[in-house]
Amino acid sequence: MMDSNGVNSDDSHSDSHTDQRQESICQKLPTVEVDEQQERQHFYHIVNCFRSYKLNGFCRVSKAYHYLNSLNDRHKQMLTTYKTHLENISKCIEHNFTIIELIIEDISSLFENIDYTTASNVTHEDNIDFKTFKRQPALDSDKVNSVFKQLVREWTDEGYNERRTCFEPILNEIEEYFNYNDDRSSVHVLVPGAGLGRLPFEIAKRGFTCQGNEYSLFMLITSNFILNKCKDKYIHTFYPWAQHFTNNVRSADQLTAVRFPDINPSDLTPNTDFSMAAGNFTEIYTEANSWDCVATTFFIDTASNVVEYIDTIWKILKPGSIWVNIGPLLWHNSAEFSDNDSLEPSYEIIREIIVEIGFEMIKEMTNVSSYYTQNPHSMLAYEYRSVFFVCKKPIS
Repeated sequence: MMDSNGVNSDDSHSDSHTDQRQESICQKLPTVEVDEQQERQHFYHIVNCFRSYKLNGFCRVSKAYHYLNSLNDRHKQMLTTYKTHLENISKCIEHNFTIIELIIEDISSLFENIDYTTASNVTHEDNIDFKTFKRQPALDSDKVNSVFKQLVREWTDEGYNERRTCFEPILNEIEEYFNYNDDRSSVHVLVPGAGLGRLPFEIAKRGFTCQGNEYSLFMLITSNFILNKCKDKYIHTFYPWAQHFTNNVRSADQLTAVRFPDINPSDLTPNTDFSMAAGNFTEIYTEANSWDCVATTFFIDTASNVVEYIDTIWKILKPGSIWVNIGPLLWHNSAEFSDNDSLEPSYEIIREIIVEIGFEMIKEMTNVSSYYTQNPHSMLAYEYRSVFFVCKKPIS
């Protein structure tokens, strides 16, 4: 279990391990001063984004039907195959929604210390009925398609190549750096921006004590389902690209069925210490000299102020410990994409800051080919030339 700071309750890195094959991988929100009603509203919004997936998908298909039916008879005849394709898309969307219903089925037990589906100190006028449905705009519910892409990346055979290029370098460095330690469970690894939990799962599977940290409720809700409800391999099938209408070579590519998970998430040895913590990375992790390794992949560019991230990593690492990173600098909070204030420095500047803070760069590579949530069948693919580095917090 975790305390209010998202770490083990008896000590920041407890030696008393739990059998994760029998107990749920718990997530707990940090105790911070927040507006409870505002948090409930946000949670309700995310749940309704999941619930809006089918309706918004059907509306998209319906628009295509409507336009198709407005064409002259000759053109409609030429598009008979396309009409059948639209019908098949609708079936895939319908099936995907059955998976979504499973994902959000037990949302009341998502966090061990807070249940947003029941009111606490909330007036009757402000109460939210989670049994009601309020359709969200298509742009918001499209984030569920992003979750599906993330699911492909982390928990399917189709995502193996992405995991190989982005996860394996981190896993190899952790194993190499701590190979002197006969008791891997004494090595505590933190993975901020853990997504759906596959990287921290793989670290824990190798015997290290690992905690993943994630801020996005979309990811937390879905990772809870995968890690706690999926008890075998290939037990679910979904169509991750059903609502991707562009850059399809074949109609069948849009309808590709994918099975998950590719590995049994409950297949961890007894005494494996693996947990997930919900919340803002820089707010939760404040205890100095408490971690042996911080592993980040496609994470540092989610910062509004990347210096705050680097400061936090420096603070929480023990002397002699390492930070392993791989990823690009897309800057998710960039003014180009959002209204949030943000800094978007080059890697050159970030490297200067890392060294100035005190880190020793012990390994570094640029132009590392990597991909993120790519559709392998699409005509369009983004290749990142990522930076990979390992830096050490000196002992003195």
